[in-house]
Amino acid sequence: MEVAAKIMVGIVALEHLYIMYMEMFAWETLGKKTFKGALRNDLFAPTKVLAANQGLYNGFLAAGLIWSLF
Repeated sequence: MEVAAKIMVGIVALEHLYIMYMEMFAWETLGKKTFKGALRNDLFAPTKVLAANQGLYNGFLAAGLIWSLF
């Protein structure tokens, strides 16, 4: 794999890790700041489990991308 391609794959993997963190662990704090115009504040607590599921998906995507670098 070319060096530039590995760098881009690494950047995308880091982006997925950040999204995973936000959705799984900081949904009611960082998520509110990120999606303040798209979702009402009273909907963050009821959708915490749904966001964690999406975060898990992003974690698997990041793991696959990191695995591809090795």
